Amino acid sequence: MSDWTGPVAVIGAGAWGTTLSRMLAERGIPVRLWAVSRELALEIEENRENVSYLPGFKLPDGVRISSQGEAVLDGARAIIWVVPSQWLREVAQALAHLVPADVLQICATKGIERETGMRMSQVLSEELGGGDPEAHQGTLVALSGPNLSREINEGNPALSVAASASDERAREAQRLLSSPLFRVYRNPDIVGVELCGALKNVIAIASGMSDGLGYGANARAALITRGLAEMRRLGVALGAHPQTFAGIAGMGDLVTTCTSRLSRNYSTGMRLARGESREQIQSSMRAVAEGIWTTQAEVELAEEMGVEVPIAQAVHSVLFGGVDAGAAAMALMQRAQRAEF
Repeated sequence: MSDWTGPVAVIGAGAWGTTLSRMLAERGIPVRLWAVSRELALEIEENRENVSYLPGFKLPDGVRISSQGEAVLDGARAIIWVVPSQWLREVAQALAHLVPADVLQICATKGIERETGMRMSQVLSEELGGGDPEAHQGTLVALSGPNLSREINEGNPALSVAASASDERAREAQRLLSSPLFRVYRNPDIVGVELCGALKNVIAIASGMSDGLGYGANARAALITRGLAEMRRLGVALGAHPQTFAGIAGMGDLVTTCTSRLSRNYSTGMRLARGESREQIQSSMRAVAEGIWTTQAEVELAEEMGVEVPIAQAVHSVLFGGVDAGAAAMALMQRAQRAEF
């Protein structure tokens, strides 16, 4: 049992939002799970299972589901935002007036907003702070790490990172989320942790393409290693600490996402290698592969900052330029020779 008192609102009933709700409720913490539609809320409530996004795992009695913001947010002691990145602004805007004052807020959404290049905590801060993307930057917490929902629900151990400029808030999040099988670390570098969580999805698409083309372990290791290098280059240019990229949110999440068939982004890469288009893949997926739109945002940010991101550009050429995955891979291999560091 947890010593946490008061309800937790989880905004977003996808696989990760449902997983966090189950984890908290299993420790005796009351959870209110917000679903985007009344139909989805009723479906989950009637089945006591999220058949659409996380089939096979029953919800504990401590989870209440609703599509009504008032029912979910009224009196909440903590809010965990788990809405897909490209919809987070719209949802936060709609619910902002219901958010209690001085409540612990955790952003568990990974991605970069493609229209603005903003990190998810900046999007939240802008909508909750009356138009100022820095209004809540001192107190918001970002949660990121190698957290495949199905493995966690099967009872396998996992790690994550709670990142915030406020050590007090990071400790609160750590206390709320930690359990014997879910170990949470703290990190003051919210910029780096959020960028790691977003940019690794782009490299995961590349890794899926490589495996789909049958290139083997050497090529996958090369993509992970050089992918981490370009993630770090862009991250440091945007104000992140380089050490963060060697940690749980960086290398840890990158390895998991680039090697597991449970990863939607890795699976997207596999399908691209088979010749499916971005449109075909997206139309067939109920859940969101965040790396697709993050690729677009990353390439634009890198161009603005004058940073080289050749793997992201190769993925972009396949997703948005109609380039064949094999041709994109060969173009990477034939780049001008250079020193490693």
